[in-house]
This record gives sequence, C-alpha cells and structure tokens, in this order.
Amino acid sequence: MLALLTQRRFAPLFWTQFLAAFNDNFLKNALIFLIMAKLSATEAQTRITLAGGIFILPFFLLSGLGGQMADRFDKARMAQRLKLSELAASALSVAGFVAQSIPLLFLALLLFGTVSSLFGPIKYGILPDCLRKHELPAGNAMIEGATFIAILLGTLAGGLASRNGGDPAPFAVAMTLISLACYGASLLIPPTGEAAPKLVIDANIFRSTGQLLASLWADRNLWRAGVMVSLFWMFGIVALSLLPPMVKIQMGGDEMAVSLLLALFAVSVGLGSGLGAFFCRDGIKLAPAPFAALFIALSAADLAFTLHGMAPAAAPKTVAEFFADATTWRVAFDLALFALAGGVLAVPSFSAAQAWAPSASRARVIAAINVLNAAFMVLGTLVFSALQAAGLSLAGAAALLALTGAASALWMFKYRPQDPPGDPA
Repeated sequence: MLALLTQRRFAPLFWTQFLAAFNDNFLKNALIFLIMAKLSATEAQTRITLAGGIFILPFFLLSGLGGQMADRFDKARMAQRLKLSELAASALSVAGFVAQSIPLLFLALLLFGTVSSLFGPIKYGILPDCLRKHELPAGNAMIEGATFIAILLGTLAGGLASRNGGDPAPFAVAMTLISLACYGASLLIPPTGEAAPKLVIDANIFRSTGQLLASLWADRNLWRAGVMVSLFWMFGIVALSLLPPMVKIQMGGDEMAVSLLLALFAVSVGLGSGLGAFFCRDGIKLAPAPFAALFIALSAADLAFTLHGMAPAAAPKTVAEFFADATTWRVAFDLALFALAGGVLAVPSFSAAQAWAPSASRARVIAAINVLNAAFMVLGTLVFSALQAAGLSLAGAAALLALTGAASALWMFKYRPQDPPGDPA
C-alpha cells in the first residue's frame, strides 16, 4: 500500500489533499478556540456546531457544479486552479486572525469550504483513472489517512496558535506556507484528459444538484453506497463538533487536552481506514460496514453513560490533572473506538461507489455522493445545534448518536449492496 506514495500517479494527489486538509482544520480549530475564549459556554457550543455547518454548506450547493467541471475538464488542471484560488482564502483567514474577528474567520472558513467542495469530485474521481480496482481500497485508505493525520496536525497547530488569545505571526506564517506547498504539490498531479469533453455545464446549481441526486437515486447500488459514506461523515462531524465543549466545558480540560483527544480521534480514523483496506485486500467487500456502524453505536452509548450525571468542571485542569482522571481514559477509549469503526465503514463504501461509477460520469457520481454527504452533515449539525440550543446535554447528544448508529447498522444489515466485481482478468 505504501508503495503508492513513491509513484507520481498517486503521490502528488496525496500531498495536495494532505496539505489542504491541514489548512482547513488549522483554521477551523483556531476559530473554535477563539469562539470559546470570547463567548459564554452556551453561545460557544452553538457557534462551534455552526462553524462545522458553514464549512460543509458549499458541499451541498456546489458539488454538482464541481462534478460537471471535473468531468468536462482535465482534473489535474482543475485541481491546480482551485489550489491557486485557495491562496486568497488563506490571506483572508490571516486578516481575520490578526483582527481577532470571528465574522471574518467564518467568511474565510466558508471560502475554504467552497474550494474543498469543488475539489472533492476531483480527488476521489481521479483515483480510478490512476489505480486499478483492487488498488482502490488502499488508495482511498491512504487519502482518508492523509486527511485525518492532517486533521491531527491542523488540530494541534490550531490549538497552539489560539492559546491565550493567539499570536497572529505563527498563524500567518503557517497558513501561508502550507497553502503555497499545497499549490506546488497540485502542479505535479499528472494530466488525466477530459472524461466528457462534450458535456455542457449547467450553471444552475440547484437544477444540476437535483439532476445528480436523481441519477444517483436511479442506481440502487450507488445510492446505498452513497448513504453509507454519508453516514460516516455525519457521525464524524457531529462527534468532532461535540468534542471541544465536552472536554473544555464539561470535563475541565484546556486547549491542549482538546487537541490531544481530537488528535486521538483523527489517528483512529486513519487506523480504521487502513483496517478497512485490509478487509478489502482480496477485493472490495461491504460486509464489514454494518458491523462498523454497530461499533459506532456501542461506543457512543458508553460515552453517553459516562457523561450522564457528570457536573461541569468547577475549575480548569492542567493536562496532567485531566489525564490523571480515570473518566478521561474511558472517554478517550470511546472516542477511539468510534473513530476506528468510522474508518472501517468509509473505505469499502467509497471504494464500491468508485468501482461502480461509469468512467465518463465518475466525477459527477462522486459529486452526487458529496452532495449527499453534505446533506447528511448539514442536517446533523443543524439538528444537534438546535437541540443543544434548546437544552440538550452532551450526554443526550451522545445517546442520540448511539441510536442513530444502531438504526444505521440495522439498515445496512438488510439493504447493503452486493460487492462490486474485481478487475478483469
């Protein structure tokens, strides 16, 4: 699997995604800690959940357009132009951090989400152009691993940059240098040619999005695989939005404690992605997916039991004090199991969708799945944000996640598609 990192057909895409995901999460976590420093506990929980929704919203609105553009034009050139435009979003984020302006940082986050939504159909649509079907699980696992290891590093960097109000200088240097490196990596992605050179792009984003979803719905296998991928992303974004207030407000940890548990979550998703690829080493298999959803439910249920009745921390704790508490380790175990199971769920589901998608419309299929992902994530963040604003406790949120995971597992046991065929002999 690691041999792919030495080959130009895969390595530049890997590093482009890695660096882009770092910057996304560096900005988002710096914003989260700035929100917690400036706002009350109740306001902070709602705004943090809203931040996740703002980043995801462009995926719902623009993925259809991105999928059409990725099929119509050369995917490598599209990636290069998008990463060039991301430099402007980086400059805006630097200005927002210097001014300590939450609205300006929200706008920068929206712009990063816009670039990512247009890049999504490219990064996953280009993999079947570069890899054989039996290599897709490994390629997807490495892209997922790159994403979540970047989340790890971006989380740690965001936490460090925003401690005690934040120092704009290291934030500005890191954001700028990583954006430039990301653009440089994109220049090395090999050209793919135009998958559908006669495709007429529909600028009406609502009509094109509706048509993409209708096409996905018409193919039972692709639709169900798309739902399985979307459930992974919904579980992930809700868990990540709940984690900072849970650690900092409920358990009394500081920014470093939040960063370390977010890092544990990211590493666990990466390990789970590798485990998912291992299960698919002899061909893409969807059988592990419902069991993964079941473990998501079990870990969320134990987290709910752990948090139930826990009073908010009376005073902040040092990192040593935080990790000296046995409850911290139980929460850490639940988070790691939740994330590990998520990685196992994601890899075979997305690999199956890529294998089933026709080559001339593959980017649009990926775009449709991205729209579905975004719909699940936006719905999840809005529902949990509204329930939190209405008084839902963190334990109640974890219990709701557990129920959703259990229902998802039952649905997958009954309705998951048959495994896709392997490479032709």
